[in-house]
Amino acid sequence: MTLTRRAMMACTASFAASVPVMGTAQGGPAIHVLKDPNCGCCTAWIGILRDDGFTVTTERSYGTLLIRHKLDNGIPQKMTSCHTGEIEGYMIEGHVPAADIRRLLAERPDAVGLAVPGMPYGSPGMGPEDRREAYDVFLIRKDGSTEVFASYEAA
Repeated sequence: MTLTRRAMMACTASFAASVPVMGTAQGGPAIHVLKDPNCGCCTAWIGILRDDGFTVTTERSYGTLLIRHKLDNGIPQKMTSCHTGEIEGYMIEGHVPAADIRRLLAERPDAVGLAVPGMPYGSPGMGPEDRREAYDVFLIRKDGSTEVFASYEAA
């Protein structure tokens, strides 16, 4: 088959017309994550969110500044983990699965946000899911109380 100038121009025009549509489809819920720049599990969790369609921005934060940010934004000390995200007025603490973040955004409860305290093995960004330990995702209420939002059994 010979590629004519006309065919090449038509192909180029067709591609150019599809670019804005493809670009729009890529944008998902925007989450801003505060993390230690040296933390590999935080980076892995961010990658999982991006793969799930979230638009993720990050900010370096260290030690007591990061802890202060968590506490100042309503995350109880017993609910803390290594990184903190902010999305549509909610705080996301630790290795919360993307599906639970999407559920939170769909249900819009009157709450601070979600937390997976500690760093449970097999939670998103913390090793293979098929070898995970059991863990819970907690909903943090504005009064500081918590309740189980989702549970994940050991694999």
